Order: sequence, then C-alpha cells, then structure tokens
Amino acid sequence: IFPPNSGNKEITWMMLEAGAETDVVNSVGRTAAQMAAFVGQHDCVTVINNFFPRERLDYYTKPQGLDKEPKLPVKLAGPLHKIITTTNMHPVKIVLLVKENPLLAEVEALQRCYRVLDLICEKCMKQKDMNEVLAMKMHYISCIFQKCITFLKEREDKLDGFIKSLLKGRDKDGFPVYQEKLIRESIRKFPYCEATLLQQLVRSIAPVEI
Repeated sequence: IFPPNSGNKEITWMMLEAGAETDVVNSVGRTAAQMAAFVGQHDCVTVINNFFPRERLDYYTKPQGLDKEPKLPVKLAGPLHKIITTTNMHPVKIVLLVKENPLLAEVEALQRCYRVLDLICEKCMKQKDMNEVLAMKMHYISCIFQKCITFLKEREDKLDGFIKSLLKGRDKDGFPVYQEKLIRESIRKFPYCEATLLQQLVRSIAPVEI
C-alpha cells in the first residue's frame, strides 16, 4: 500500500507504475484510494481508479493459447494505453485522442482495440476482486470506438463529423442531445446486468428526461 494523502498526483502515478498495490488495506481496513478520499485528495483517487498497468495491455500483444497472432498489434498498445488511462472521459476528448493518432484512426485498428477492451471488461467482471468501475470504463471507450468506426465508414467528414455531432446543441436550449443519447446507449449496452454500478447509473438516469 502507498500513501496518497499528500495529494501529489505525479508521485501517486509513479508509485503505481512501479507496482504499488491498490487493493491492499491498512490497519483500519482502508485501501489507498479510500484513504485519499477520506482526506479529500480526490485527484489522487481519480489517478488510482484510472490506473491500468501497461503490462496488462501488453498481454494481448502476444499470441495466447491456440492463437496464431496477437489480438492487439504492438504498434497500437501505446496509443490505446494512453486512452485507457486518461482521466478525462468526455466523449469528445476520447475521439480527439483517436483522431490525433494516425495508427489508431483506422477502421481495422479500432476494431482490434474495441475487441480487446471488451475482453478486459469481461476479465474485470469475472476476476476474484471484481472491478466494476474499470469494466464500465472499458465498455464505455469500446462503445465510442465502435461509433468512430461507423463515422469512418459512412461519413465523408469522418471523425470530424462525429465530433460535430457530439458538440451540436439543439436549437431551443443548446443541449447536446446526440452526446447524451450516446452515453445512455453505452450504459444500456453494458452486458453485466447484476453490476451494482450499472444499477446505480440506471436509477440516476432513468427518471431524467432528455
């Protein structure tokens, strides 16, 4: 376990990359993230909750079992890891991260990536210490990648068109309807109905009309 109570995000990140365990508890039964939240260091909580070790992604860059080729090309691991570990989950930010990397902004590359994200999501839900937050994040990014593929295939303006759709507000009040529907759709498609986090999200969103 490590002490994130100082509020230093950079040191927290460095310790995570060095292999610090996030699920170990202290003498009062609290994890590092719980201790950071207790003392109000919410930036550190965000860093811890969004951390995903690069080696866990690199696993998919090597053939496994009967596979003749890896599920994820090595060249895509870096760009994908950058998106996985981002703390800004706004859909426009994620699409911009895709758009800025030519290796990623292709249909085949995004197909490879979203399938790996779905596998990681499944593993997060089925492992002994279930991680619903990380599973939902992987699923959410996967949904955005799949929508990127649709725009790359069907629209002349490609990802620029996707970004415009996400930012466009309706005439009467400027509310971004397309963005709201995309986020709601990704929540609705989360495949693990028993997840507590999913049920909390549904209870929060269901009564609210667009």
